[in-house]
Amino acid sequence: MRIAEVIGKVTLSQCLPAFDGALLPLVLPLGLTELQERVQLLNRAQLGQNATWDVDAETLVVYDQLGAGQSGLIALSEGGEAAQPFLPERKPVDAYNAAILDKLDLEEIKGNG
Repeated sequence: MRIAEVIGKVTLSQCLPAFDGALLPLVLPLGLTELQERVQLLNRAQLGQNATWDVDAETLVVYDQLGAGQSGLIALSEGGEAAQPFLPERKPVDAYNAAILDKLDLEEIKGNG
């Protein structure tokens, strides 16, 4: 599971029946450095106002049943686990929004040297 920020949304003009009514946000998975920046902004209620991201960064389209908003942080599952919430029904998804994150607390990790 990874943490990601919602940076946009995908709109389909035609889709498989399995995607009727689906929300498909475009998200940016966050590494530790980006996550620390987002947590500081989130704790000051400024997420989305000052955050920046690398234009070459990996983005994902996520199947979202929870309704994550723009600039929100989510926990996402990927691969085979992303389709598990739909069993026995089959949905062709690679990433699924498992949680909307309201608050994050990060502790500083100190090295052994």
